[in-house]
Amino acid sequence: MDQFVVGAIEIAYAIASLALISAGLALVFGMMRVINLAHGEFVVMGGYATIVATRAGLDIWFSMLVVAPVAVGLIGLLVERLIIRWLYGRMIDTMLATWGLSLLLVGLITTVFGNTTTGVTNPLGPVSIGSYQIGGYSLFIIGITVVLMALIYAVLRFTRVGLVARGAMQSAEVVSALGYNPSRVYMITFALGAAVSGLAGGVMAPLTGLLPSSGGQFIAKSFITVIAGGASVIAGTTAGSIIFGTVSKVVEMLSTTVIGEIALLVVAIVLLRVLPTGITGRFFRGAV
Repeated sequence: MDQFVVGAIEIAYAIASLALISAGLALVFGMMRVINLAHGEFVVMGGYATIVATRAGLDIWFSMLVVAPVAVGLIGLLVERLIIRWLYGRMIDTMLATWGLSLLLVGLITTVFGNTTTGVTNPLGPVSIGSYQIGGYSLFIIGITVVLMALIYAVLRFTRVGLVARGAMQSAEVVSALGYNPSRVYMITFALGAAVSGLAGGVMAPLTGLLPSSGGQFIAKSFITVIAGGASVIAGTTAGSIIFGTVSKVVEMLSTTVIGEIALLVVAIVLLRVLPTGITGRFFRGAV
């Protein structure tokens, strides 16, 4: 029984971590149809913001939950104003521009921090379940992901801000006719998506050693999850994370981590072949 509980928690952690690093990209793609290939670097910058703030003497929890999202959100605001705002409706151009931005950010991070692995200390110790132990921080990851997804859902579903943002996704002309500036809505949405990515990077910093090039591992899994999930921000991200997280972790338990990653890619290829519009393109139509 203890072994079953530990296994279930490990699967839940795999699902939660995948949803956490994908949420920012899903928000930007689902609301704005912008595929941000610099998303991985936004996550990495959240991790480095946490490291810098912690070394400056700030509490690690404040660094992760406040400093990281605020810092990356401000960077996202700047990126939207300087680059993204000129490319709406031009998906290929946006992908090329954000890919170039990704390379630029890797170079800047390497220049500032060097090309060595760095990180912060895990603030939580292990938790005992019978004769087994699991990381207490894994439980925190699960909890913060549930809270984050519930908060995004509540904002999009029940607030005027969310309604206007969803309206802008459907028709910028209608939102403009109602007295709102679509450009400002897009700006705020992109900045919030960047902030969520920064939060993910900050929260994941105690678990992963960071390199300037670490963004590649984040964007790969996030991109697969978001595209397979479809346009719906919450339903798509949640569904994709559950499928891919469960498959990769179960296969990893039965074999190795590498085989688990391969299984994730195979399932993604099959899923996109069967459901080319994503999970929410076939199911959960109209869901947030």
